[in-house]
Amino acid sequence: MLEIRTVVMGVGDMPRAVEFWTRALGYVPREGEARDDWTVLVPAGGGHGVAVALDVSATPVQEHPRVHLDLYARGTADQAAEVERLVSLGAERVDWDLYPEDPDFVVLADPEGNRFCVIDPTH
Repeated sequence: MLEIRTVVMGVGDMPRAVEFWTRALGYVPREGEARDDWTVLVPAGGGHGVAVALDVSATPVQEHPRVHLDLYARGTADQAAEVERLVSLGAERVDWDLYPEDPDFVVLADPEGNRFCVIDPTH
């Protein structure tokens, strides 16, 4: 049986991407090492969770990516607070043209332009 343990994202500026995602997720570079071309981020303190690997890429960011991260908040107020926190870390709100009526998610882009969503599971 297979299981997902790592999600890989392309980035253009590794230090900027490491700075954003470590602060956004509370993750740390695996074995304390952030390389210039490849860095794997894992939950701090040996916690459980899917690792996020950052890989230097020259491929342009997709406006409507086929794969993206969904980050779950605890509820509506937490979703709003997390969106504001992520924006303060360098994320940008995306003027998403595919929002359904009354969405349970907010689309953001990290400093590299990679799209991700913050979900309100109580919506």
